[in-house]
Amino acid sequence: MEFEEVLTVHVNIEKIIEMHSDNVDSVCMILFKGNVTGKYFEGDVLPGGVDTQIIGRFEDKHTLSARYMLEGKDYTGKSCKIFIENNGNVNRKLKYVPFRTYPKIITDSKALEFLNYDLLVGEGVGTESGVDIKIYRQV
Repeated sequence: MEFEEVLTVHVNIEKIIEMHSDNVDSVCMILFKGNVTGKYFEGDVLPGGVDTQIIGRFEDKHTLSARYMLEGKDYTGKSCKIFIENNGNVNRKLKYVPFRTYPKIITDSKALEFLNYDLLVGEGVGTESGVDIKIYRQV
């Protein structure tokens, strides 16, 4: 099975809102902005991007669920928007290993319509200002 890189979301963290509990999981909401690069699309993360993480109190893993909208141009030069819902798990013991996500994309671009149906996989790597999320599709 081969995968092709579709785009990279360069996430810049703006604010973190946390709620901790002594007896159950904690919740962290990460508000972010950023930009996107790639051979199919270039643009910006619109205001309102948020990654909600539920952190297990007794586990080394936690879940993440990010939702955000992108605005920019597809590879044909036409203006478009892309919505991404990106879900995954992070193993806190493996701090420097990329984490996997499973994105769902909805776009209004005719040229990128294939992304509405493709099997997508994401990979996240920490950066100085946040995280880079590379999204791949099966080819």
